[in-house]
Amino acid sequence: MFIPLYDANSLKYIKLQYVTLALIALNLLIFGLTSLAGADAKTASIGFGYIPSVAHHMSVLPPQYDFVPPAFTYVTYAFLHADIFHLGGNMLFLWVFGDNVEDAMGHIKFLVFYLLCAAAGAFLHGTLDPSSEGPLIGASAAIAGVITAYLMLHPRVRVWVLAFGRIPLRIPALYPLVLWIGLQFVMLVTHGEDRISWAGHVGGIIAGALLLVPFKRRSVPLFDRAIVSPRAVIVDKQPPQTPPEPPSPRWGR
Repeated sequence: MFIPLYDANSLKYIKLQYVTLALIALNLLIFGLTSLAGADAKTASIGFGYIPSVAHHMSVLPPQYDFVPPAFTYVTYAFLHADIFHLGGNMLFLWVFGDNVEDAMGHIKFLVFYLLCAAAGAFLHGTLDPSSEGPLIGASAAIAGVITAYLMLHPRVRVWVLAFGRIPLRIPALYPLVLWIGLQFVMLVTHGEDRISWAGHVGGIIAGALLLVPFKRRSVPLFDRAIVSPRAVIVDKQPPQTPPEPPSPRWGR
């Protein structure tokens, strides 16, 4: 539908979005390691992916896949990806939108926010299909939370996107992000059985909307209420005061 490329939205509270950068680097590193491992990539998906039937104690993993407690997989699944396109799409969205959300929250809160959105996506996915034995992987739910937070913070900021993957446009973030979020709900209702976990996306969206206000800095407004154009100037509407004329000099005698 659209591919985000760039937003001219400078940081205001932090100098560097190092949590966003660290998350991207970690996802790339894990993908590289699992790709090099070849057949072990499937082992990682089963052992660290979120499997609803295991999380709901309906089934048990074989010992060779039992790497972490099932509760941990609500987060670990978000650092695994099926292929380079799955990884690249998620990391591109995180690169474009994550820095400003991190700026609005601070480093630690943003990391917690990201992980909670991932967990919320897994939770809704498992709630709607608790007997599923297929592993859920990917950062999409966490990214969905970041996208929702960005929309609530900066709907008027203009972003460069490729519409339909071809047409470059510079438009307010409101339009592509609302369209993307709406599509996730539509797909959940109409294509709930797809290989893509639309429920996971929706879970991340809901978590992002609910968590933004308590996680953001108090001084950060919602919906670009304090946005100021770089060319804006403050105009004093009061007419200038005419300074009084200096008194005439007196000549002494």
